[in-house]
Amino acid sequence: MNGKGILIVVSGFSGAGKGTLMRELLSRYDNYALSISATTRKLRPGEEEGKEYFFKSIEEFEKMIAQGELIEYASYVGNYYGTPRVYVEEQLQTGQDVILEIEMQGALKVKEQFPKTLLLFVTPDSVGELKKRLVGRGTESAETIRSRMEQALKEADALYKYDYLIVNDELDSCVRHMHQIIMGEHSRAARNDEFIKKIKNELEEDLKGAS
Repeated sequence: MNGKGILIVVSGFSGAGKGTLMRELLSRYDNYALSISATTRKLRPGEEEGKEYFFKSIEEFEKMIAQGELIEYASYVGNYYGTPRVYVEEQLQTGQDVILEIEMQGALKVKEQFPKTLLLFVTPDSVGELKKRLVGRGTESAETIRSRMEQALKEADALYKYDYLIVNDELDSCVRHMHQIIMGEHSRAARNDEFIKKIKNELEEDLKGAS
């Protein structure tokens, strides 16, 4: 069937465990390529340039915007985030499923440009667990945590715009569930126009030969 990759956007509440989930998914399966976003936020302990993000100054990021080098970009809790265009398009053509781990504002912009994008939203099973994970990071002030909780409340109003919700309560089952959803998408009829046309043409030829 369709040999092109699927563009997948994974969003989630800050602290929902998106990064851990993505790392585990990519370590288990070789058909995924994770697009690395550019951001103006500060590098956190343990992060590396070009691995988690491309860390840019505001001036560098705004130059990328002006030159049309981003599929999407957005401002989130005081920082820019955006998706470099070239890498994504190249990987899709080779058949890789490309995952963008981006926030909701950017995700909906991607969906506008690429209507067949698969939108997944990651959430813990309760607000109490969400707050526990944010506090457990040990890297953010009480004011920042409150800001992220307020942002989560705004995001909750638009969850219905996503195709699937992924409840990240147990890592192993969550990874398997996400992989199964993506594999199922490859068989969706709307993603296989060329295969449907091929079958239709073969049926027409067969019926002509039989007449």
